[in-house]
Amino acid sequence: MGSRAMTQAERAELERWIEMIYEKALELGLDPYPVHFEVVPAHVIYELGAYGLPARFSHWTFGRDYHVQKTMYEYGISRIYELVFNADPAQAFLLDVNDMLSHKLVIAHVYGHSDFFKHNIYFEHTDRRMIERARLHAERIRQYEAQYGPLVVEQFLDAVLSIEEHIDPVLPTHGGLSRPEPSREEQPVGETYEDLFYMVQPKPKPQPKPRKIPEEPQKDLLLFIRDHSRVLEDWQRDIISMVREEMIYFLPQIKTKIMNEGYATFWHERILENLPLTADEHVQFRKMHASVVQPTSRLSLNPYYVGYKIFRDIERRWNGELEPEEQERDWMGYPIERPSGQGLQRVFEVRQMECDQSFLHKYLTERLVRELDLYTYRVEEQDGELVWVVDETDWRKVRDALVDQLTNFGVPVLTVEDGDWEHRGELYIKHHYDGKPLDMERTTRCLRYLVKLWGRPVHIETVVDDELTLISCDGQSITQNAL
Repeated sequence: MGSRAMTQAERAELERWIEMIYEKALELGLDPYPVHFEVVPAHVIYELGAYGLPARFSHWTFGRDYHVQKTMYEYGISRIYELVFNADPAQAFLLDVNDMLSHKLVIAHVYGHSDFFKHNIYFEHTDRRMIERARLHAERIRQYEAQYGPLVVEQFLDAVLSIEEHIDPVLPTHGGLSRPEPSREEQPVGETYEDLFYMVQPKPKPQPKPRKIPEEPQKDLLLFIRDHSRVLEDWQRDIISMVREEMIYFLPQIKTKIMNEGYATFWHERILENLPLTADEHVQFRKMHASVVQPTSRLSLNPYYVGYKIFRDIERRWNGELEPEEQERDWMGYPIERPSGQGLQRVFEVRQMECDQSFLHKYLTERLVRELDLYTYRVEEQDGELVWVVDETDWRKVRDALVDQLTNFGVPVLTVEDGDWEHRGELYIKHHYDGKPLDMERTTRCLRYLVKLWGRPVHIETVVDDELTLISCDGQSITQNAL
C-alpha cells in the first residue's frame, strides 16, 4: 500500500479531532499523559513496531521482524491500528493512508493506552524518558562498532539478546557496573573518637569464609553475567546494561498485554460513541470495532477481544446489570450483595492494580468462558491424520490453563544457583520445572551463547521425559545426564 501526504485542510481537521477526542476522554474520566501524534507511511510503522522504540540500536532480528510485520499486513493477516510508546508525553503514530474515521478510532484507542501507562502499578517505575535513553544507547553501540568492528558487536548482541528475557526488575535497573560490598576491613563511619578508637585497636585476623556466588539463587541472569563473568570487557558489560534497561522498560507491557489492549478498546468504543459522528460514520465505526474484537482462534488469544469483553463484563456486573457469579466468594472477600452504579469505578480500580495473570484469574468468569467459547485443545491422530480436538471444557481448568501460560510472561523460570560449580568456575542454572519442558532447540542455542558470555562450561538442571536431567555445554558439544 502506498503513502500519501495530507493536505493542509486534512491536517487542520485531524488536529481539531485530536483536541476534541482528548477533551472527551477527560470528560469521561480518563487521565492520560499528553500525546504527541505523527502521521507516517507504513514502512515507518513497520520499522517502529519491529524495533520497539524509535532510534533504537540496530540488529538483524529487528530487520527480520520488520519483514514479518510488512508481509502480514500486506496479505491482510494483521492490521495496524495504532502504535504508541509509553513516555511522558506519549508518542503515537498514525498511518497516512487511513481515512479520518480510522484516525479518530486510533486516537481514542491511544488515549486509552496512555491512561493505562500512567496509572497501572506495573508501570510505576518505568523510565518515561526511555525513548531518549534508547537513542543514547544506539549511539554508544555505534561507537563500539566503529572501535571493535560491526561483526564483533553484532555477534555479542546475538548472545545477549538470546537471554534478554531473563531479568529481575526488582534488582537495580540502570547501567554501569554494580559496586562491590564494602570490605569488613574498611574503616567504619562514625564520630571522631570512635574512629580513633578503631585505629588503635588491633585488627582481628580475617576468618576464611567460603563464599558461594551467588549466595542466594538469582533470577536475573543478565545482571549476574554482567557482574561476574571473567571474560567480558567493559564495553560488553555496558551493552548488557543497555539491553537490560530496555528489557525492563518492555516488561510491564508484556505482563499487561491483554489488559492494556482490552482497556484501550473499551475506551475507543466509549469515546467514539460520545463523539458527534454522522449516521454513516457510526455504521462504519461499528464495522471497524467489530474487526478489532474478532473472536480468538484455538491457537492464540486476541488480546483486544478478550480484554475488552472482560472489562465490559466488570462494568456491567458492578453496575448491577448482571447477577454476581458464585466465584466472587472465592477471591478478595467481595460480597455477593454490592451497591450498583459502581461499574466505571471498578474498571479504573482493575486497570490500576492488576496484570494479565491476576486479571484473568479474578475476572474471567464461567459465563465469560462460555461466551468467549474458550477451551483447551490437543493434537490427536485420527485415521492417520493429526487433528485438533477439544481437550478440556471445565471453565476453571480452561481459565487456569490460560493463567498458567502467562507465568513469568511465558518464559521459563531460571535461577543462577552457582557461578563456581564444583570449584571449576562453571555456571550452574536451575530450571524451575512447572510441567512445561524446555524448548530443546532454543535451549541448545542459548547454552552455546551462554558459554561465550561466561567463558566456561554452562549447565542447566531441568526435567526431560519426567526425569531430572543436567544439560551441559562446553561451547561445542551438548550432553545430557540423569541426576
